[in-house]
Amino acid sequence: MPVLVTERLELWRPQASDRAGLRALIGPGEVRRFLGGMEANDADVFARLLRNAGSWALYGYGTFMVRHRGRPEIVGNCGVFHSWRGFGPSLDDVAEAGWIVGKSAWGKGYAQEAMAAALDWFEREHGAQPTLCMIEQGHRASEAVAAKLGYVACDRVAEKDERPLIVYRRPAANSGAKPLAEWTRAQPA
Repeated sequence: MPVLVTERLELWRPQASDRAGLRALIGPGEVRRFLGGMEANDADVFARLLRNAGSWALYGYGTFMVRHRGRPEIVGNCGVFHSWRGFGPSLDDVAEAGWIVGKSAWGKGYAQEAMAAALDWFEREHGAQPTLCMIEQGHRASEAVAAKLGYVACDRVAEKDERPLIVYRRPAANSGAKPLAEWTRAQPA
């Protein structure tokens, strides 16, 4: 059951049955290129799914699984999750935005559409607050999405497995601001 519905997408909380779809999503090397050297093996996929579900269970928010409206295939994993990466007080124990979009969906604006809905939902449910995102240096497509969502690069760079990560910050939205995206809550059947 989707939690959010946009013009083209449905977003739902991760479920155990999403494991195979998540593995297919992150299977291609081009998709994993900027995911810190992550492997697409069963153990890494299972750990990612558990982290996503754990953020929901412990904090009431996390990443959403994303599909085209009315279709079963997972085309993305996007949202705001609670993060602890071991980078220090200003980067740990925070709300962090992140997005992964499958190769077949690149260049179509799906990351921005899904993230706009997820950020709008997050701020409505948890109050306006700043969020961070970390993007591996050189990932131009994600840098463009971040800019469109209102993220600004900080002067802080983190390192993960010898990969430089640029830290971006998005201030809390103004309470009177226009919603980031047109979306509806999915209604129970």
